[in-house]
Order: sequence, then structure tokens, then C-alpha cells
Amino acid sequence: MDISTGVYLSELLRAWGVDTVFGIPGVHTIELYRGLAGSGIRHITPRHEQGAGFMADGYARASGRPGVCFIISGPGMTNIVTAMGQAYADSVPMLVISTVNAHGRMGSGEGWLHELPDQRALVSGVAAFSRTVHRPEELGTALAQAFAIFEGARPRPVHIELPIDVVHAPASHLPRPARMARLSRPAPAPEITAAAAAALSGAEMPLILAGGGAVGASGVLRQLADALDAPVAMTTNGRGILPPDHPLGVSLTCSMPATRALVAAADVVLAIGTEMGPTDYDFYEDGGFEVPGMLIRADIDPCQLRRGKAPDMAIVGDARMTAEALLAGVRRREPGKGRDRAALAQAGRAELPLALRGDLRLLEMIRDTLPEALIVGDSTQLVYAGNTAFAASVPGGYFNSATGFGTLGYGLPAAVGARLAGNRPVVALSGDGGLQFTLGELASAAEARVPVVLILHDNKGYGEIRSCMVAQNVPPVGVDILTPDLGAIALACGWRVERPTSISALPTLLRQGAAAEGPTMILIADSHRLEAQAELQKP
Repeated sequence: MDISTGVYLSELLRAWGVDTVFGIPGVHTIELYRGLAGSGIRHITPRHEQGAGFMADGYARASGRPGVCFIISGPGMTNIVTAMGQAYADSVPMLVISTVNAHGRMGSGEGWLHELPDQRALVSGVAAFSRTVHRPEELGTALAQAFAIFEGARPRPVHIELPIDVVHAPASHLPRPARMARLSRPAPAPEITAAAAAALSGAEMPLILAGGGAVGASGVLRQLADALDAPVAMTTNGRGILPPDHPLGVSLTCSMPATRALVAAADVVLAIGTEMGPTDYDFYEDGGFEVPGMLIRADIDPCQLRRGKAPDMAIVGDARMTAEALLAGVRRREPGKGRDRAALAQAGRAELPLALRGDLRLLEMIRDTLPEALIVGDSTQLVYAGNTAFAASVPGGYFNSATGFGTLGYGLPAAVGARLAGNRPVVALSGDGGLQFTLGELASAAEARVPVVLILHDNKGYGEIRSCMVAQNVPPVGVDILTPDLGAIALACGWRVERPTSISALPTLLRQGAAAEGPTMILIADSHRLEAQAELQKP
């Protein structure tokens, strides 16, 4: 049977294990859908390409597999660049497959539909690589290179574009794809891990800094922390590597004085799977984060080891393999002052402003009601509080867009993608300002019957920015925006909408939403946050 390259693409994706594609069909991508229809790959239609990218991001974080998007040339690519930027900053595997104008038309400047001067140049800054497939024979290699990044290196978005004439070109002569061989992750060099293990064994006050790149190593990192009696300070994306009740776990950000004091007192610090970026270690940009002791950095990306804090010892390799090698080489010690050091750092939570602690109380209600849930956040006040000190119950169970790239509109579509990746409950956190960036995804979530629960904090504008403007004596211009009745819009899209009168109703509503057949919005206001603060002040 004669097939086109567009159809062949679906066969290749299926061989790589792809089961879901996010995309909006367009005149230039129709041929891609010819093969998709009978491939067994599920298609989800967002309402904007930015939403498609955020859904793919959430899907990837929840599943550990790349999120895949089909995107039209031109405006489709300009729309998804923001989502690619967030995924790039947070090392999330995303495969963006787009069309581009046919050979002889691309970059001609003649005004063909969706024409850009150089589409690859547009996205190359937010992709591990961007490649044009000039012949059908190149497609298999291009995809194999993409999955090599996802499986064997620091995962980041990859863009592959197919000229329209290539999409329609015959591909019947190409070999039928079989199940693809998988790459192993790079292992660290034995001599450097032995030296690092010796340094950690000889330390009096060892400390582990664990980032999002170490989530897959959570089990062995817990064993390593116990063996060394070493506190583990977790970045935002690393929360849950140690559970909330672990005596060595520290969820207070390293941007706070108590955690910085923990770091300053450590004689050997192992930083694993963390880029040691300022949004985790110096969020307030006061320059106060220092590592006086020996710093051992372990990362899969050798270039990242040469950015930021210079290590005394650098280990290039997969986080899990590195932690296993260190665990095999360290000298075990009895539980002792490591737990006291961790508790002292965690006690720094009491120094946080009451408003932050009240928001943390709300987040902990969500976690304790649905302990297996993924909590997916936008850039919003509840999330900023969570990034300061929230302790997630499971590895990778708390992520958001308020670190790194810091985009708005992420929460809802990323939560939809995460829920489509499996059967775990997913709770999205968003503000009314951020939700309006991707408001159309209310309809796509209802259409796909995704039982996501959206906690919407409606403060009638950009409340966080308003507070910052007032604090800096800047007149709050442009932040008090018209906010429609978002609950009514959600109802019109087919959502269940709950408006609790008290936060005491929140656990019941969360359980009902997680068990529902479709999406649920729970509206909370500043009064609910004040109620949480009042609870903390009770004797």
C-alpha cells in the first residue's frame, strides 16, 4: 500500500511508544492526521498551541515520556515557543513536530501562507536542536536523534519540521518501523564517585541539595541520606524526594536564612540533579547564597557543572546511577545530629510571614486529602508560597511554572496533560489572571472529559504584581483588570463548579472532584486565605 511521509510519521511515533499527541489540525498538517487516525495514538485538541505545549509538558513530567505536539507552520510555532521555553528551562522532554513551507517557498519572502523567514532560527533558542527533514529517508534518523536526547542526555524540547512537499512525498519504500532499542543513561566515572564517597564519608556535617533532575533517584537518595545522616534540601522541582515526615527532609527553600545557615555550616555538600539556579537558591536576588564547604556537583549535563557555583568535584552522569555508586562507597553512620540540623532548618518556616504560612496550610490540606495527587501550579500567590516551603508527598508530585522561565497560563493545561498521563489525581493551582492566558483550555479539558481539579484563586487581577508595585512605591497601574465570572464560563464549558463558603469544605470537594468523570473548578477567595491564617493563630 502506498503511504505518504505524513502517514509514516505516525508509524514511527508508535514504534517509539508514543500514545498521545497534542495538536490543532491546520491546512498544512492535514496529511499528518491521515496516519494518526488509525495508529492507536490518542489525539487531544487544545484551543491554542501554547496550551498544546503546556499539556505536553505536564504529560511528560507525569509520565516520564516525551510530550508530543503536532503544530502548523508559522503562527502555530510562534504560539508554542513560550511553552517550549518553560520546558527548556525545566529540562522537560517535548517533541514538537511542525510543518514548514515547501522547498522553493520556505524563507522566500514571497508571502506564502504561514511563511516565516526562518522557522528553525525562531525556535532554536528553546530547543536542544531544531532540524528540517529534507527527504523522507531522513525522518527516522531525526526522530532517533530526538529520543537520544530524551533518553540519554539532559532532556529538553526538540523541534522537527517537515516541508509540505516532504509530508506528501511517498514513503512506501522505507522500512516498516519495529520496536526501537532504548539508550542507557550515562554512568559516572568510578574513580570520581569513589573520591566523592570518601569525602562524604569523612564529613562531619554532610548535606545533600537535590533538584528536579534527581526525582528518578528518590529511592536511593533516601538511602544515601540515611547512610550519611545528611539533611536533604529539596528545590521546588525536587520536592517529595524525601516525604514530608522524613526527619532529614528540608523543604524550606535555600533562598531563606534558615536553609542558608544549614548550607553554610556543612563541610561537604553534594548537589545532585540541580542546576543551582537563582530562582531556587537566590529568589530575592540578595546574593546571600554561599557554599563555604566542599561542593560536589553531580549532573547529567557537563556544561551545567561549569555554570553558577564552581564545584570542588564534578560528577557527570545519571542521578540514579550516581547516587547508587555513592551509596555503595560511603561509610554508614548512626542517626545523629543530621536530624537536628534538618529540624533546625525546617523551623525557619515559623519566621515566614503569616500570609505565606496560611497559603501553605491550604496546600497541605490538598496534599493530606489527596496524598497521591500531583499538584500542578501556575505563577500565582499560592504557588509562590508553596515554592517557599511546601513539602510534597511523592517525588515529582509538585511542579509549576513559577521557577526558571516563569510563564503564566501554565497551570490548567499542564494539569490536563498530567492527568492524561495516568490515573493519579491531579490538582491545578491558578489565579484568575494566569487562567485568562489559557482560558480556552477549559473547553478542551471538558471535551476530553479529564477529571482534573482546578483550585482557582480569584483576587480580581494580578495580585502578586500589585503587591510588588505597592511595596516599591510604584502606582499599581495595569494590575486591577476586568475579571469575568470565571465560574460561569467554566459552567458553560461543562465543568462542575464549587464555591465553598469555608475552607472546611475543601477536603470533601477535593475528593468529589478527584472521583468525578469530568473537570471540577473550586473557587477560593482572599477570605479563604484569611481563614487559613486565622487557624494558625488559634492557641
